[in-house]
Amino acid sequence: MQRNMSSGGGSVASLWTEVNRCGQNGDFTRALKAVNKILHEVKEDVTALHCKIVCLVQNCSFKEALNVMNTYSKVLGSELIVFEKAYCEYRLNRVESALKTIESVSEQTDKLKELYGQVLYRMERYDECKAVYTDLIRNSQDEYEEERKTNLSAVVAAMSTWEKASPDDLGLSETTYELSYNAACTLIGRGQLTEALNKLQEAEELCRVFFSEDSDITEEDVESELAVIHSQMAYIMQLQGRTEEALQLYNQVIKLKPSDVGLLAVTANNIITINKDQNVFDSKKKVKLTNADGVEYKLAKKQLQAIEFNKALLAMYTNQADQCRKLTSGLQSQNPGHPRPVLIQVAQLCREKQHSKAIELLQRFSDQHPDSASGIKLTMAQLYLTQGHVTKACDILRSIEDFKHKQGMISALVSMYSHEEDIDSAIDVFSQAIQYYQSEQPGSSVHLALVREAADFKLKYGRKKEAISDLEQLWKQNTNDIHTLAQLISAYSLVDQDKAKSLSKHLPSPESMSFNVDVDELENSHGANYVRKKAAKVTGENPPKEQGQGDVKKKKKKKKKGKLPKNYDPTANPDPERWLPMRERTYYRGRKKGKKKEQVGKGTQGATSGAASDL
Repeated sequence: MQRNMSSGGGSVASLWTEVNRCGQNGDFTRALKAVNKILHEVKEDVTALHCKIVCLVQNCSFKEALNVMNTYSKVLGSELIVFEKAYCEYRLNRVESALKTIESVSEQTDKLKELYGQVLYRMERYDECKAVYTDLIRNSQDEYEEERKTNLSAVVAAMSTWEKASPDDLGLSETTYELSYNAACTLIGRGQLTEALNKLQEAEELCRVFFSEDSDITEEDVESELAVIHSQMAYIMQLQGRTEEALQLYNQVIKLKPSDVGLLAVTANNIITINKDQNVFDSKKKVKLTNADGVEYKLAKKQLQAIEFNKALLAMYTNQADQCRKLTSGLQSQNPGHPRPVLIQVAQLCREKQHSKAIELLQRFSDQHPDSASGIKLTMAQLYLTQGHVTKACDILRSIEDFKHKQGMISALVSMYSHEEDIDSAIDVFSQAIQYYQSEQPGSSVHLALVREAADFKLKYGRKKEAISDLEQLWKQNTNDIHTLAQLISAYSLVDQDKAKSLSKHLPSPESMSFNVDVDELENSHGANYVRKKAAKVTGENPPKEQGQGDVKKKKKKKKKGKLPKNYDPTANPDPERWLPMRERTYYRGRKKGKKKEQVGKGTQGATSGAASDL
């Protein structure tokens, strides 16, 4: 800090010396007191005002610093304090105002560009942010180059994760654990989970090595620094289906109670997603961590959105129907074109057995947002199927343009129409699909496979005339396919016998179809189901059995005659109720009361039952 010499005076000069000394020592509280005394002597001193703003910023009194800037804006001017003003706005999470302040300057200094990059990153304008950091790295040479590379790698990771973009390799060396961690996040965004896990392990090792050089750092400090790496490892394990390992690692991070509220919120949210409708008591405790102050400024929009969706699902799983409806309504108003809030509402309605209302809700959303209606229509079809309305489900599925010609969709539609015995509609599905691939991908494997399936389907249901065009197309593609040719001849025999005769000329001759096959060897092979019996030799001795061959002739077992009861009377008619239990027969009158059985344990302690009967 430099004092304005024009504002001289002995006492003021000594105060400036105090300000300078405190500034160099980092004691900005005492420096601020000295500056205030200077301003008391020399009001509206530009240098003193600027020093006061810097002291307030260093003490994190951002609101007070902004008040000083706004009060003395005419004295200070806009160019002098533009960085301080933008920085205060940024720290107060007024990113729109900070951006406006920065862009009001005609020429930006390096430190202003650094702040500009931070503001753009917070606003998720990653392409512009990347350009700012790339320019800074290219045109700057100071001790902050590593920090700039770390920020640039964070931007690339965000682009890969949230925008599914694949930026060019910038050749950033992974010499620090921060750079290695960001590289792992980039790999996660690309779906390279195994490579990402290996990279995180490298980041953990680099972190431990880095802090091992500092004797003042405790093991707890190291674990706190590693928390974000461990949480990301757990996320990869969760994606790989290793939920038990992931849950254990997530809980370890939660127990550390890291100061980063964003990390705690994401970790708690991921635990909730693993719990689903189980362990809801634990989920209710974890959801509180997602509501901490400042979380909204630490996470990306998609992360915050996912947390809110999971809150609504948790309300549904805990049977808080009103709370679920309230949350989903808010989410729908914030994200009008997003299908997930509607799907959660539908799930809640289905839990309440209100399927008709659920279908109405889905239909309304589908009509209002046709661009994002594919998933909604699939859900509608599923609801119709659960109610047994197969034809309605088919109509919905056929209206989905994105999936209309997918092989899985064609297969599902044909199966459902066949179940309903609506063969004409099934054939129509095949026809539309073949027509689409005929124009888009003629002769492709998908196209020919559909033609083959259509032909087989028509032949299966006796539609030989309709199968002719498909069979002809298949045979032209492969004239050596005798099976298809035989099917084609069979189909033409019903319509045009002359055509069938002319096509039969293409069949191979019987001589060419004969094969040199040893029938005996074929029958005796391991693959044969039928083993020819050999004639038994008439000899006095039994010949030894051949290996792998059973007895030639088995001895017939005599059927034993059933034994009759001793009092059986062949002249008497058998009791028609003889197969019923005695208690269920019409003539059953209950058991006769006789002598009571000896009751064990009713007599004197230690007495035998025999003694009791004697008494």
